[in-house]
Amino acid sequence: MLLDPARLDRPDTDIRHEPFSFMIAHGQLPDESRGDLDRDFPQYSSAGFFPYDAADCGPSVNELVGQMTSRQFSAAIGRHLGIDGLETYPTLVTLCRNLNRRHGTIHTDSKSKIATALIYLNPMWPDTSDGCLRFLASIDNIDDVVAPELKPLYGEFAVFRRSENSFHGHLPYEGERRVIQVAWLTSEEEKARKTKRGKFSRAFKKIFGKLDRKVGADRDRSASHRD
Repeated sequence: MLLDPARLDRPDTDIRHEPFSFMIAHGQLPDESRGDLDRDFPQYSSAGFFPYDAADCGPSVNELVGQMTSRQFSAAIGRHLGIDGLETYPTLVTLCRNLNRRHGTIHTDSKSKIATALIYLNPMWPDTSDGCLRFLASIDNIDDVVAPELKPLYGEFAVFRRSENSFHGHLPYEGERRVIQVAWLTSEEEKARKTKRGKFSRAFKKIFGKLDRKVGADRDRSASHRD
């Protein structure tokens, strides 16, 4: 099994409920699967998160997505975050291979999301805080961290319960940052709406990729937006 819920109980897992509920877990993927997941990750040419399509991915990535969205794994996340019945909610999966500098501004996630999980797949990361996930105490200060930042390295995992103060983001970064994101949503209607919007975004970026790269490239390090 690529993603075993029992690994969430490692002694170095960090679970907190203030200022909002989140969990940071390390070593969540087996070392022997690195090569397969690297080979099978989609080759997106544009930057940002795009709706999951099994046809874009190889077998190991499809297997990992299936395990991340399983009732067993969802129920385990719900227990850790204090969310009853999380496994009964629809899931939206998005994947990202590359980022532009405009990405990562501080936000809470939309009200249609109940919880969001991220598993990272980068084999290495530069000696920088740029692009590293931060859980924050405020919406206007990227340095107001409530836990150590998380480098987006292979097997690193984070999940949080969406709330009015579930602030998170990262410093501007441009380049490869591979991640699979699962969001548990309030309804199938929201899933359909977000999927449609994501597909439109992907098509737009294929045509206007250079423009997308320029927009927001000089953003402030503590830039934020309200969902």
